[in-house]
Order: sequence, then C-alpha cells, then structure tokens
Amino acid sequence: MTISLSPLFEEIHRATDEDNLRSRLAPKLGEYFAAKRSGIFFFDQLLEDLRFQPVLNLALSLEHNPVARYVAERHTPVHERLVTVPKAWKLICPRPDHWHVMAGPIVSRGQLIGTVGFTREQSMPAFNTQNLADLSAVCLHLSDWVSTVRSRSVSEGKSQHPSFKADCLTPRELQIAELVALGRTNAEIGTELWITENSVKQALKRMFRKLEVSSRAEMVAQLSATKYHVLSLKLPNPDR
Repeated sequence: MTISLSPLFEEIHRATDEDNLRSRLAPKLGEYFAAKRSGIFFFDQLLEDLRFQPVLNLALSLEHNPVARYVAERHTPVHERLVTVPKAWKLICPRPDHWHVMAGPIVSRGQLIGTVGFTREQSMPAFNTQNLADLSAVCLHLSDWVSTVRSRSVSEGKSQHPSFKADCLTPRELQIAELVALGRTNAEIGTELWITENSVKQALKRMFRKLEVSSRAEMVAQLSATKYHVLSLKLPNPDR
C-alpha cells in the first residue's frame, strides 16, 4: 500500500518561515523515506553558519560529489547509484551512515537555492525509482513554497537573503564560476575559455577575495543564492 504524500505537502505549506520548515519537515521527510539522516539545506543559510562548512566543502562540493553535481546541473532528484558504482561511492563518501544517498533540488525563479538530502546505512535498502518520484513531488511543493515566501519577504522589505558581493565579478569571472559549478578543472576551464590554466588560478584567487570565500564550493553556493545563478549563464563564442 502506497503511503500518501498529502500530509507532507500540507506540512510544507503550513510552515511560517524557512527555519520552521527545516525543523518541522526534515524529521517527517526522514521518516517517510526511511532514512538514517535527513536535512533541508538553503545555500544562503549555510554560508552564514560556520558549522556547515564541512557540508559545503564535501557534501555539496560539485567537484567532489557526483550526486551534488547531478542535482546542480539537472535540477532533479538523484541517488548515488544513478551516477556512480558502490565501490567508487565508498571512496567518495566513506561514512557508514552515508552508504546510500538521495538528494533533490529546491528551486526558486529557475535558480537552485537549496537541496533536500537523505542517507541510509549499508544494512538498509538502496533508494529506488519510487523514492525519486516521491522526492520530485516533495521538491515541487518545497520550491513553490520557498518562491512564494521569499517573494513576499522581498515585497515587504524583509528579504531572507544576505547581501552578497557578486556585483563585483566581471563577465569573464562569472563565466569561470559557471564552469566551476559544472565541475570543470582549472585546465578544462582554460581550454574552454581559451586562456591559460594559470590565468584561471589567478582569476579564482581574485574571485575568492571579492566574494570573501575560501573554496570553490562556497563560491558556487553563494552565487547560486543570488540573481547571478552561475548555471544560467551563457559562455562566449571562442571564435569571436
């Protein structure tokens, strides 16, 4: 017998703010998906809290984590077996309580602003296609709720977003940021933009200083939470 998702949808739309949403909904989502751990993560909140630095550097690293990269590129839920094999996943994430992982996107105005994540231990069954379908529905309601709440906050002059410094990035730096978000190495970025690998390294150093971040993951998370969503940018034609 299939368990109804309706109570979860109702719980989402009863939330008064994002903190309330996380505290009330995450445990119920974890119970629904029979997860060992569950969480709702908003990138702008992660940037403000140093406790979540490991999450940014590892769990949400687009270079390190193929699950995070898949969600960032496709805006659709995924579990680890769709993007890698168990042996490779164990090297990427050796924690026994993260043997199975599933994540889904929270999207607002076409921008990835957060994720919903679940983990299971090795002794537990892997996530399956039905789990992905159910998470897709949950993410749809979450994204709708977040867009509504944030739009209302902006109109009332109570934006929940911190003031970022993305305005100071040049068009070329934004192009580099897009490729970083797609998981490209410095060498690959240089090849695509027709510049040297060292030029990419120097540009990233300048970008880190401007944005006051210390890692590629932090930079992508910060830009994803602003109108400069890096995955929506277009690259220049190198033949011009």
